[in-house]
Amino acid sequence: MTAVSPDGLVAVAVAAPFVGALVIPIFHERPNLREAVTLATAAVLFLAVLGALGPVLDGGRPQAEIINVAPGLELAFRVEPLGMLFALVASALWIVNSIYSIGYMRGNNEPRQTSYYVCFAVALGSTMGVAFAKNLFTLFLFYEALTLSTYPLVIHRRNAEAIRAGRLYLTLLLGTSLVLFLPAILATYALAGTLDFRPGGILAGKASSATVGILLALYLFGIGKAAVMPLHFWLPAAMVAPTPVSALLHAVAVVKAGVFAIVKVSVMTFGIDTLAVLGQSPWLTAVAATTVLAASLVALRQDNLKRRLAYSTVSQLSYVVLGVAILAPISLVGAAMHIATHAVSKITLFFAAGSLYTAAHLTEVSQLDGIGRRMPWTMGAFAIGSLAMIGLPPTAGFLGKWLMLTGAMETANWLAVGVIVASTVLNAGYFLPIVFRAFFRPLPAHGHAHKAGEAPWPIVVALTATAAGSVALFFAPQIPFTLAQLMIGR
Repeated sequence: MTAVSPDGLVAVAVAAPFVGALVIPIFHERPNLREAVTLATAAVLFLAVLGALGPVLDGGRPQAEIINVAPGLELAFRVEPLGMLFALVASALWIVNSIYSIGYMRGNNEPRQTSYYVCFAVALGSTMGVAFAKNLFTLFLFYEALTLSTYPLVIHRRNAEAIRAGRLYLTLLLGTSLVLFLPAILATYALAGTLDFRPGGILAGKASSATVGILLALYLFGIGKAAVMPLHFWLPAAMVAPTPVSALLHAVAVVKAGVFAIVKVSVMTFGIDTLAVLGQSPWLTAVAATTVLAASLVALRQDNLKRRLAYSTVSQLSYVVLGVAILAPISLVGAAMHIATHAVSKITLFFAAGSLYTAAHLTEVSQLDGIGRRMPWTMGAFAIGSLAMIGLPPTAGFLGKWLMLTGAMETANWLAVGVIVASTVLNAGYFLPIVFRAFFRPLPAHGHAHKAGEAPWPIVVALTATAAGSVALFFAPQIPFTLAQLMIGR
């Protein structure tokens, strides 16, 4: 990739997954080659993103202009630090998730494996479009493409439960986009005369406090992938999908696209100074706080492991919204860091859940007594991911929480301080009992005997790699931290 210009790398990063999606079906009858194409496509994407990283860190902003659709509506890409951070995380995790998918899809004899890999590739291409969008128009197009490309993955098993979940998925995500997100974009253009993302925002001096508040609410609830309550129901319902899809929804692309879009719009459409001057912090803090705490309380009551993880994601995502609501530079850095660290840690937890299902057909927390003795790699990785979700060192989950807590204390936002502390206790309340049950309770005398060992090796390799990544990010956070600082002009 070194021979390609930074601008060219942007085009390669967006196009590569779509090209891969066209090639994968050619090898429908040859699974080894089909999956080799998937891995090769993921590698090309990651190398393209990695190649653009250096120029961005050096102050460059690679871009690619595709087409002028109409005056003021340009399909174009421009790589800024926050987008680079999101793209780096998503592209790296696609490689690991692809390895995991080989073990999971074959180990469970899942149907329609070719269409699964095709849709996955399209979803990652759409994610790159969201990450590198130069303006709200481009962001909206790829945001919708991400919804449509992941719908077949949600309904992958095609049973009644999956169809119901898919209907809710489309209804909430397309509905919020068309009813709230799109009008917000149109209103922004009417006020600012442009849809471009710019450092410091484009709405300063263009609207009253009330207008900005209404517009911010339209974005917050219109970007339904962020799963802010009460528009979160699609996420737990989508847990009917295969576990690698759950990992895509929670860690690699979908919900991350939501909170990424909220941070980007806050910083580069409104401008943090504008939001602070116009007093938008209190209500935004209250919305984020409600979601963080309420989702944690619901998670405490879930026996199904994937549903517990789903409500944990709803809670953890709103930490990012809370970091924005604090409106302090250090809390924004923490919010951006949390996008990266949560991704690596939460994908570990879903990988572990899929490993438990594949090797032992276990889906409920109450079934996990003693399973850590039979599946030490799986449950060891789960323990590391749990510590990261709680926010304890030496895991990466500590970093974003600490920075957001620092920002909340600097701005005397005591509601945010209380929420971060209380939710940390709640996180421990619904994760640590799982770890305790797996390692410190005896194997059941009757019923399932956990005769299976670990899941197939691609699954174990993938979850071990992401667990190690969560620890490694704690000790070497320089790249995401630098990109987060550059986002706010530091």
